[in-house]
Amino acid sequence: MTTTTDVSTPAGEDLREEAVQRLKKRQDFRAHVLVYTLFNALLWTIWALTGAHFPWPLIVMGGWGIGLIMNAYDVYGREPIREEQIQREIERLRGGA
Repeated sequence: MTTTTDVSTPAGEDLREEAVQRLKKRQDFRAHVLVYTLFNALLWTIWALTGAHFPWPLIVMGGWGIGLIMNAYDVYGREPIREEQIQREIERLRGGA
């Protein structure tokens, strides 16, 4: 049995806001991948046309690629913080358990 939360309730509004935030992050990530791809294609074209021996676009791809991987982790790899985790952390801060 599937339950749905009415978006007119406070809990429903929270879920809606979280869903909108996740969708925006996914859109931003896709834009990041597109810019990364186009920019690096431009760098490789410049490298090929100049006849340089050292493949210097690899340096840019590597550095920027680390940022792209971290962005992907933020968008797809992280699970949302749950209320029980928050309560456990509050208890730790209070000096309990």
